[in-house]
Amino acid sequence: NQIRMKIGVMFGNPETTSGGNALKFYASVRLDIRRIGAVKEGEEVTGNETRVKVVKNKVAPPFKQAEFQILYGRGIYRLGEVIDLGVKLGLVDKAGAWYAYKGDKIGQGKANAAKYLADNPETAAEIEGNIREQLLPKPTVKKVPEEISAE
Repeated sequence: NQIRMKIGVMFGNPETTSGGNALKFYASVRLDIRRIGAVKEGEEVTGNETRVKVVKNKVAPPFKQAEFQILYGRGIYRLGEVIDLGVKLGLVDKAGAWYAYKGDKIGQGKANAAKYLADNPETAAEIEGNIREQLLPKPTVKKVPEEISAE
């Protein structure tokens, strides 16, 4: 949808969506998607840095936020996400512009580190597996109480 500006708003967000209140009430999920920067290779722009905020969610916890890169012609940059989450969870070490995994330097800058992971899919799969292990909940097995036999 479109964003319009409310005139004379002193507090709160001056942005509103057109279409009245019906869309705001009827929608189960509303997302605020914004471009926050450009992804460049040299001078050429190859994608967008994107921030997504969950404005409303009736089916899951609301008000979450995510940032990721969308590359033109390729979609969401998966290896960039692996590097970012690896740094956030302490799996990938970042010292200045250098990224390292298990003591081995994998690249200077995010683009070179992602190129290393693209050339070494085993390492990328290992990091991604560790990320999934930490972030995703483990299934719990419920024990069925044994029937008590009458004596």
